[in-house]
Amino acid sequence: MTSVGIIGSGFGALAVALELKRAGHTDLRLWERSDDLGGVWRDNTYPGAGCDVPSPLYSFSFEPNPHWTRRYALQEEIHTYIRSVADKHGITPLVRFGSEVVAATWDEHSSTWTVSFADPSTSSGTREETVDILVSAVGQLSRPRLPAIEGVDSFAGTSFHSAEWDHSFDPAGKTIAVVGSGASAVQFIPHLARDAAEVIVFQRSPNYLMPKPDKPYKAFHKALFHKVPASQRLERGVIWTFMEQFARGLDDESRVGRVNKSVAMWHLRKQVKDPDLRAKLTPDYPIGCKRILFSNEFYPALAQDNVDVVTYAITKVTRKGVVDSAGTEHEVDAIVYATGFDSQDFLQSIDITGTHGQKLATQWADGAHAYLGMYVPNFPNLFVTYGPNTNLGGGSIIYMLEAQARHMRQALDRLVAGDYETIEVTQEAEEAYDRDVVAKLEHSAWAHCDNWYRHRSGRITSNWPGATLPFAKATKVLEPSAFRWA
Repeated sequence: MTSVGIIGSGFGALAVALELKRAGHTDLRLWERSDDLGGVWRDNTYPGAGCDVPSPLYSFSFEPNPHWTRRYALQEEIHTYIRSVADKHGITPLVRFGSEVVAATWDEHSSTWTVSFADPSTSSGTREETVDILVSAVGQLSRPRLPAIEGVDSFAGTSFHSAEWDHSFDPAGKTIAVVGSGASAVQFIPHLARDAAEVIVFQRSPNYLMPKPDKPYKAFHKALFHKVPASQRLERGVIWTFMEQFARGLDDESRVGRVNKSVAMWHLRKQVKDPDLRAKLTPDYPIGCKRILFSNEFYPALAQDNVDVVTYAITKVTRKGVVDSAGTEHEVDAIVYATGFDSQDFLQSIDITGTHGQKLATQWADGAHAYLGMYVPNFPNLFVTYGPNTNLGGGSIIYMLEAQARHMRQALDRLVAGDYETIEVTQEAEEAYDRDVVAKLEHSAWAHCDNWYRHRSGRITSNWPGATLPFAKATKVLEPSAFRWA
């Protein structure tokens, strides 16, 4: 029986495990470094944490949830959904908690992966397991990143990253510096502004912000979804169609993009009356170049008397607070870093060694790339979900994860049926695929400014160039000739 080891226990890991389990592949193990499953939806518990994709679409297609309390679910409800799906389909017993993968090495003689885990109880500090197939489901946004600012460790007050929220901290009456104004800040700043004496937001660049068509689901909706499942499928289909069109707005010179910008600018004018503040919040780059955000509460929060937006860069952190490039020291009680994640990490935080001693970190030194975002030359029997160029500017990543899982299942089915031991994408197939993706990305909005989608080499490594349907079509049928089977 072919053994499969999956690193992680978030949506990506569940998508693969569920697909393989339904197909009869039962030797599955999920390795989770924490004591609970859920990935980013377990870790990100800051006030207001939630998803900017509507819940009917941000869920598995085969497991609709008629019990969502609102169209855009918050963190706790999404985490509960993940755990309930894992429980219902028998995945939870397969998860090995407290298992942090630190390395994996391909054995060319046995055609297996030797996976190493951190284990302080052993003399070597590690323990090992062996599997035939290794699946990475660590995601693109799992490791919080602090800014490279002088004195970050010198601050005497409370400080933490938004992805590691200190729930013992009481913002009431405090002066709080928020470093960053991106996706997480947009959600938690309105909550801080309600209680804090002052919130100082250090904004590197403004974002395009769209209105969020959120609303609670009433008892009528829940009853309808429960008694007439087709109604929920219809809602999902309508949302999917809208999001596909939204994604088209991320192409150059797109009419949809111009409409998106008009809506964003209308939203800004409607909610921010102060011309000076509005000027600070007006982007000077093409819409879609950076992540488009959704909120009805962020702009009103910034307009409050106890909130200030500083557009000067931060030069250093002192014991008392933050110094900006104008030379002003802002004395604060707490600093919250809303500075995102190491989006270029992919698998580089794990020491992965493939054929002939090839290091994945070395192969990806100029930016990660993979065939279909899943398969890497020189690394047989390694599958990557939510890998390079599979993130989205619009739409649901769950849709992408399901498409990837179906393709991985086809690969594993053929491996087993053909009595093969290894599958490895050819260099030619990966390079041809990569050239096509890079060419399409050159015509996307992301090519026109600095953003977290880019590697330091300039390569756009994170995003898929377009809507989700083309990716689903590209991964629908396994192309055996793209691989070496042995």
